[in-house]
Amino acid sequence: MISKFAEKKVLIVVRTYPVPARKGVEVSCTAGITENGQWIRIFPIPYRLLDQDKRFRKYQWIKVSAKKATDDRPESYEIRQDSIEILGDPLPSKNYWEARKDILFPHREHCLCCLKQKRDKAGFPTLGLFRPGKIKRLLIAPDVPTWTNQQRQILEQADLFTEQPKTSLEKVPYRFQYEFRCDEKTCAGHTLICTDWEMGQSWRKWSRQYQSEWKKKFQQKYETEMIHKNDTHFFVGTLRGHPHTWIIVGLFYPKNTMQK
Repeated sequence: MISKFAEKKVLIVVRTYPVPARKGVEVSCTAGITENGQWIRIFPIPYRLLDQDKRFRKYQWIKVSAKKATDDRPESYEIRQDSIEILGDPLPSKNYWEARKDILFPHREHCLCCLKQKRDKAGFPTLGLFRPGKIKRLLIAPDVPTWTNQQRQILEQADLFTEQPKTSLEKVPYRFQYEFRCDEKTCAGHTLICTDWEMGQSWRKWSRQYQSEWKKKFQQKYETEMIHKNDTHFFVGTLRGHPHTWIIVGLFYPKNTMQK
C-alpha cells in the first residue's frame, strides 16, 4: 500500500544537532507528539536551510503534510518541507514547564528497560520519554574533530533554489554520553550518547567564551544541575540502521520539586 500525504498537527519536542545527510545536505532528528497523542519523527528537516517563516522552535505547534516513511520505525514520517506552517507561539513562558508536563507526562514511560522490552516484543515504540532512576555522570570524550571528505562534499552541495546558510555547519569534536540506571531492580545500567541540539550549541558558545575552561561550565549545567537541581528526563529514540541501539535525542529538565 502506497502512503499518501495527509495533514498532521505536531508539538515539536526534540531537535538534535545537525549532521550531513545525502538527501538533505544537513538534517536534524526532529520529533514531537501529534494532536492525537502519538509520537512522531519527521524528516527531512534541514533546519538552517528552511525559510525564516518555517523555522519552528521546540514546544511549538506546527502543521505539516506528512506520509509514512519507508523507514521501518512506526513513528517515522516524511514531510513536504514547503508545507510547514507554524501555529502560534511556543507554549507560554509563564509556568511553561507545567504546560509542557501536561502534554508530555501522559506519554512518559517508566524507564529505558521498559521501552526496550516493548520495542523488542512488538517493534515499537522507537521514541519515548522517561525519568532515569539515577544519573551517574556525564562523559565527555574527544570525537573526530572534522567532517570526513564525504561529509564535507555533502555540505558543499549547492542548491540553486535554496538560500544557503551564512556559515558552514560546525563539527562538534566531542561525544557526550550519560551513564545512568533505571528505577528497575534488574537494570544493569546504561551509557547512551546524547545528541541534543542545545548541547551542541552550548559547546559552540562556551568553547569560544571560556576557551580551555569550557568543560567546567558545560559540566555544571549538563551534569551537576541535571543530577542535583533538575527533575531530568530523557527523550530517547532508536537508530534507523541499528534498531536495537537507543540514543538520547533530547533533554527535559524542569526544576526538581520532589525526591527522585
